[in-house]
Amino acid sequence: MTEERITETRTPSGDTQTTHTIVHDDGRKGGGGTWLVFLLLIVVAVAAIWFFTQQSGAEVAKDNAIAGAAEQVGDAASQVGDAAQNAGEAIEGAANGN
Repeated sequence: MTEERITETRTPSGDTQTTHTIVHDDGRKGGGGTWLVFLLLIVVAVAAIWFFTQQSGAEVAKDNAIAGAAEQVGDAASQVGDAAQNAGEAIEGAANGN
């Protein structure tokens, strides 16, 4: 912020003297608040990183559970197929008289 001050002084003889003073303020004040905001941002960033890494672990566990369930369904389907083939062979053998 810039401030201009004009001062007029009159002498006893009637002369007027004018003084111009310009004051520049660079706006920089105590730095405690800036450090506090910076520290708060770091804490929030660390908390966000921790939260997202925990979520990632949960996603991996969920994906592994789904893969395990799919494998069990595949095994069950294979067993049903084997049983159907055995039943077909038994019927064929009974029809041929074996």
